[in-house]
Amino acid sequence: MTLLETVLAFGIGTLLGLGFGLWLALAPTASAIFDPYVKALNSMPRVILAPIFAMWFGTGIWSKVALAVTLVFFIVFFNVYRGVREVSPTVLANARMLGASQKQLLRTVYLPSATSWVFSSLHTSVGLAFVGAVVGEYLGSARGVGYLILQAEGTFDVNTVFAGIVVLTAFAPPWMRWWAASNAT
Repeated sequence: MTLLETVLAFGIGTLLGLGFGLWLALAPTASAIFDPYVKALNSMPRVILAPIFAMWFGTGIWSKVALAVTLVFFIVFFNVYRGVREVSPTVLANARMLGASQKQLLRTVYLPSATSWVFSSLHTSVGLAFVGAVVGEYLGSARGVGYLILQAEGTFDVNTVFAGIVVLTAFAPPWMRWWAASNAT
């Protein structure tokens, strides 16, 4: 359950962060309007959204995915936004002088220039998707590792709490090491 929530949150959050980051970075008017709101939303502690998501989506998988998406989205969004905004003006001017359309600029200038920023954000987002899923389970769920740890705490079952922590610890590092190795330069 936790793995499925993590994968879904990572995928959805990454797609939303990429799309919204590209849109705001390439649309100056939209960026001027929405930038303060995005920064304000990012400053909000995401844990306080767990009860709201539980009311909206129930205690099933989607409330945990929604909580984890909020963690992944902002990491990806800000890295994509910054990566596109950091494109060299000289490169853009040269591409425009050679007659590149906006679509060609996106494909051949913006995205390649922002690639290192994007991969950096994805590396961080994997761990945050996992943390978001577990915290969501801990705060309001009927299944998953976070739920088992919460139940064990409620009955003062220290052995099960430690077993949950060991499972989380054993699960997260190999997965993150695999991700880091597969995205290394």
